[in-house]
Amino acid sequence: MDRKHTSLLAPRSKKSDSGDDERERAAARRRERVRLMILITARAGEYRRGLARAADRLSPEETVILADLEGHGLQVPQMRDVLCGGHVLVDDPDLYEQWRFADVSHTRISSHHRDIDKAKYPDIGLRGSLVREKLHGRTANGTWVQLEKTPAAFGKRKLPSLDDVRHLMDYVVYRVTRSNVGPWGLSRVTERRPMYLSPMLAVPVALSPPVARTLGKALRRIEESDDVTSVSADLAARVPPPERSDPAAELGQALSGRGGRGLFGSSEVWVTQAPSPEAADLLSRTRRPPAPNTWQTGETR
Repeated sequence: MDRKHTSLLAPRSKKSDSGDDERERAAARRRERVRLMILITARAGEYRRGLARAADRLSPEETVILADLEGHGLQVPQMRDVLCGGHVLVDDPDLYEQWRFADVSHTRISSHHRDIDKAKYPDIGLRGSLVREKLHGRTANGTWVQLEKTPAAFGKRKLPSLDDVRHLMDYVVYRVTRSNVGPWGLSRVTERRPMYLSPMLAVPVALSPPVARTLGKALRRIEESDDVTSVSADLAARVPPPERSDPAAELGQALSGRGGRGLFGSSEVWVTQAPSPEAADLLSRTRRPPAPNTWQTGETR
């Protein structure tokens, strides 16, 4: 047998097996994270029935798309608009190809972003139990994505199907309500008023010398007052802050990662687990102070 074919038939090494296992575990963790985001979002507001069951049947492709949105700044409160058909813009053109899965994606025709060359960047659809019909395409600077309740297959040499008729009915609902019709509800986050993720807004602007000097003096005064009020005076003298020639130079620097917004943003986070019976009993007891002469007699009341 040829040596090349022999190497292909040989068993995989333990190192490759461990690498595959780690990738599977990472994919499972990502899927569970996305599923929990959906379940947390579903606890507030009204959705069509079946959202929890659909979250349990997440496909790998659906997981990748929603995880990428979360990685680009999507917060739990914003997940509702995504599930209800909100139009999302992401300033990342690489997502267009990353969401183009060889086995399950298909080209689509849509009226979104007509300024893009559709022959070069056709719109891409994907069907799944959660997204129903995911549609995404390119923008001038990034990628857009939107979930639809009903898939459509309009095109040349194709007769209209029942789904096409339902898609037209969804369009009528959009015209009446001015809301996109998503798989799990309606969203007013339309193409005219989209949701922006990872917007490219960082533009360096130089300060004039008088403004820079005034700002530097103000920052030094703030640092000096912090040194006095944050800790004791003797400790502040022993551990001085770093000397910086221009404290204003640190302003406006881009934050790494999510920039400190957090996954939950400004959402209301609450605890639903009931307290333990023992703790509730102790907290509900009325504690009375001991008698003034208890320390003399040793008796308790």
